[in-house]
Amino acid sequence: MNMHEQIKAHIAAQPEPKRRDMQELHRIIMGLMPECKLWFLDGKDEKGQTVSNPNIGYGLRTIKYADGKTREFYQVGISANTTGISVYILGIEDKKYLAQTYGKELGKASVSGYCIKFKTLKDVNKDMLEAAMRYGLGQTST
Repeated sequence: MNMHEQIKAHIAAQPEPKRRDMQELHRIIMGLMPECKLWFLDGKDEKGQTVSNPNIGYGLRTIKYADGKTREFYQVGISANTTGISVYILGIEDKKYLAQTYGKELGKASVSGYCIKFKTLKDVNKDMLEAAMRYGLGQTST
């Protein structure tokens, strides 16, 4: 399966309303980044052990580690979890920025340094969610 097929299959495997919400988020992010690199991480490590929920990533950024090594990874990601959906906005230096800037306006969502978690998409202000993603992309785009 190619990347598009893996993503489509993963989203299709979700129960409603999560499936519909994941499709909508995929559409929103692809609208923000129509030519982006796509990622699908199945949540398993090199030994085949489950270490995280599967997630879909969008875009490309380079992570620089303290020891000087670098690694490519996505800019924005989405993941279905047991309680809802997580949207990851990676690469924002100020870990309080998302919560302080968008937290109150997002609706029923918990916001950490890089993650916005909610039960269903109807619980959040999609314009604010999109604004947060745009901000993150602006921080990590070259």
